[in-house]
Amino acid sequence: MKEYKFSFSIKKWSEDDRPREKLLLKGKNALSHAELIAILINSGNKEESAVALSKRILASVALNLTELGKLSVNDLMKFKGIGEAKSISIIAALELGRRRRGEEAIEKKQVTSSSSVFELMQPIIGELSHEEFWIVYLNNSNKVLKKIQLSKGGILGTLVDVRLVLKAALQIGAVGLILTHNHPSGSLIPSQADKKITQKLKIASETIDIKVLDHLIITEKAYFSFADENLL
Repeated sequence: MKEYKFSFSIKKWSEDDRPREKLLLKGKNALSHAELIAILINSGNKEESAVALSKRILASVALNLTELGKLSVNDLMKFKGIGEAKSISIIAALELGRRRRGEEAIEKKQVTSSSSVFELMQPIIGELSHEEFWIVYLNNSNKVLKKIQLSKGGILGTLVDVRLVLKAALQIGAVGLILTHNHPSGSLIPSQADKKITQKLKIASETIDIKVLDHLIITEKAYFSFADENLL
C-alpha cells in the first residue's frame, strides 16, 4: 500500500488559518502568541502544524514569554521540527522585544520613585542568568543622564573601583547615583556584600557632594529598595 505524506506548511492551510494573512487582514493584535511564533518558524513537522508546534513550545514554559526568552538554542532544538535556524529566529525576536522594553523605559527619563527605577532597569538586568551591577547617574531634577555597567558576574568576585564611579559622575555632571544589581536566584534579601558596597559608594560620593539616593536589588518580577527600607 502506498504511503501518503501530508504537508503542514502554512502555505497549504486555508487562507483564514494563515497567520501571515491574518496579520495583514486583521492586524498584529489579532494574533495569538502561538500564531506569531508560527510566523517565525514558518513550518511545523510531519505530525503538527507550525501553530500546533508553537503551542506546544509555549506550553512547556507555562505560556510565559519571559521564560521562553530564557531558553537556549539547544533547549528549543529538543522540539521536533525546530532546528538551529528556527531556534535562532525565536531567540532573536524575543531579544528584540526585551530591548524594546528597555528603550521604552529610557524614554521616561525622570526617576520619581523606586518603582520607576525598577521599570528602567528590569528590562536590562531583571531576566539575566548572571549578576550585573549598574549605576544610574541623575541630574538635580532626578533625570537620567546615563546608565553604566560597573561589574558583571557577581559582586563578591568583582573589585569595585570607586574612583571610576566618581570620575564618571563628575564627567557627566551627575549629582545623584542609584545603585542597581540583579539577583538571578530571585532572592530579594541584601547580602553583606550588597550592604558593604552601598556604604562604600555612599561615603565616597558624599566627599564630592554627590548623593547615593538608593540601591535596588532587582529580580524578574520584584525589587528591594534600600531607601524604602531605610537602609541608606
